[in-house]
Amino acid sequence: MTTPFPFTAVVGQDDLRLALLLNAVSPSVGGVLVRGEKGTAKSTAVRALTSLLPKVAVVPGCRFSCDPASPDPGCPDGPHEGGGGGTSRPARMVELPVGASEDRLVGALDIERALAEGVKAFEPGLLAAAHRGILYVDEVNLLHDHLVDLLLDAAAMGASYVEREGVSVRHAARFLLVGTMNPEEGELRPQLLDRFGLTVEVAASREPDQRVEVVRRRLAYDDDPAGFAARWADEEAAVRQRVVAARELLPSVRLGDAALRQIAATCAAFEVDGMRADIVMARTATALAAWAGRTDVLAEDVRQAALLALPHRRRRNPFDAPGLDEDKLDQTLEEFAGDDDPDPDGDGGGPGGGGGQPEPDEGPADDGAGAAPPEAGEGGPAPGGAGEQSPVRAAEPFRTKVLSVPGIGEGAAGRRSRARTEHGRTTGARRPEGALTKLHLAATVRAAAPHQRARGRSGRGLVVRRDDLRQATREGREGNLVLFVVDASGSMAARQRMSAVKGAVLSLLLDAYQRRDKVGLVTFRGSAAEVALPPTSSVDAAAARLESLPTGGRTPLAAGLLKAHDVLRVERLRDPARRALVVVVTDGRATGGPEPVALAARAARLFAAEGIASVVVDCESGPVRLGLAGQLAGELGGTAVTLDELRADSIAGLVKDVQRRAA
Repeated sequence: MTTPFPFTAVVGQDDLRLALLLNAVSPSVGGVLVRGEKGTAKSTAVRALTSLLPKVAVVPGCRFSCDPASPDPGCPDGPHEGGGGGTSRPARMVELPVGASEDRLVGALDIERALAEGVKAFEPGLLAAAHRGILYVDEVNLLHDHLVDLLLDAAAMGASYVEREGVSVRHAARFLLVGTMNPEEGELRPQLLDRFGLTVEVAASREPDQRVEVVRRRLAYDDDPAGFAARWADEEAAVRQRVVAARELLPSVRLGDAALRQIAATCAAFEVDGMRADIVMARTATALAAWAGRTDVLAEDVRQAALLALPHRRRRNPFDAPGLDEDKLDQTLEEFAGDDDPDPDGDGGGPGGGGGQPEPDEGPADDGAGAAPPEAGEGGPAPGGAGEQSPVRAAEPFRTKVLSVPGIGEGAAGRRSRARTEHGRTTGARRPEGALTKLHLAATVRAAAPHQRARGRSGRGLVVRRDDLRQATREGREGNLVLFVVDASGSMAARQRMSAVKGAVLSLLLDAYQRRDKVGLVTFRGSAAEVALPPTSSVDAAAARLESLPTGGRTPLAAGLLKAHDVLRVERLRDPARRALVVVVTDGRATGGPEPVALAARAARLFAAEGIASVVVDCESGPVRLGLAGQLAGELGGTAVTLDELRADSIAGLVKDVQRRAA
């Protein structure tokens, strides 16, 4: 086994180190989410944390790490005698792979023995192994929804429940949740995001000396892991001793009324949801005081706790950048600073109650679409091509109609199109191809029943063989690749119109985020098309590219469609199970290149021939409509919707749906 990289040898990343150490001092803080670009030692720092954690006392032979001082009365390996002797072992860090199955996470029952022998033969999963330790999820933002649901349940209840066809097992599962992620690959589901006590942003240092030191230490470790660890052993032991001392001091730390008022005022001022933020801030501030060797929580502890506990709780949608306004934080803390004696007048320490003060006037906002729309050529040429217009802001996003891929797929779990999945409603049964995970009881009984006499059945029990077992087939929802093909030509360049178009695409991006899709962005204008964003799970990256999209020039519709077709071909090789939904946002005009209309029609028929699902968002406006977008949808073999019909609450869209069903 390779020697772990010493925690004290990790260069830089002060916030990350502090957040991990605070959780080592007080596990009730609730874990850490580490956000950062690739190659920033996120995983290295997390894996090195275990060497600083105190040893854990466990009941000998218990697979669920019961505490001998107070064993779990419902432990599947129990009952254990309370207050008995135990053994100690190092705290575990259990890694949850992104592609793990449900049974790997929560454990599995031996269904064959349960049916044939009537015994609960339970094999513990990762949640049992992580009890009283660390559960680490690398690339936690890519975790499948069904695993996220199980983590949420276990984190909320401190226990894991496994139920299979009437057989139920429960065991304790209290763990420190640590996750790392690269925001470029997509954001985290809000419910799981809130379960992390603290969050930190990490980035590679831009200081040459520090980067040199990182490389030097990494090379030294690779050459001689044991020798490198020995060189840092004294510092590692000192930090470990400080963690133990802080843990012992923690119960004596006093969180006064003044600090509590600052915590409550800060959470109110930043409009965080619920009360979990207040509780996490209080625990973090207390841990900070203990780490500093103090028995009183100071304003500086509250400030640091806010910087660690609040940024990820302020996001309202995936397009909001995490972070705090530190000037506003300092103003709130100063306003509610004071001694621990409550204000007899009950005014909360100052007028306005922390957050009631009006925001400073920032002057008039240039929202692009709010003013009278300029002419198509207004604004003057910008770099990048003749007639190019500067980018305009997107209109406010709205809730869109559900767009889905016809048929039944077998892609990654999501929330858009119908698919055969491991989770969902049961639709049938089949022979298991590998390990049995979802038993179809009725089908299993039907398969075994005809053979009972031949198998010598004499009692009431059913004689079941391996060949009788049937796997339940289930239908749920999958995530798709939603590829946006956006017309950025001069015919779309009127500011008010382009603002509405960007708002519609932004709305579809938000819908894609909620439905766990991958997204891509192809734009076309002038004489060519380009891949503005290759397929990714990061919808906020797509939103940023969309926001900076300039317009102008001719309309090479065929080039845009062919570029999109190339993107789909490459992506099909990478992820053949994920089906695509192409969303073409255009007014249907084709003016770029020789025979532009015929070329566009031939390009569109490629999609129809391959059965690629498509939707054309018709952006044509004005009293006279040519219906070109509808013709394009016909060539694609898809459907066309107007910007108004795209809205979920659109009356026109509802009427059209009713008419389509009637036909």
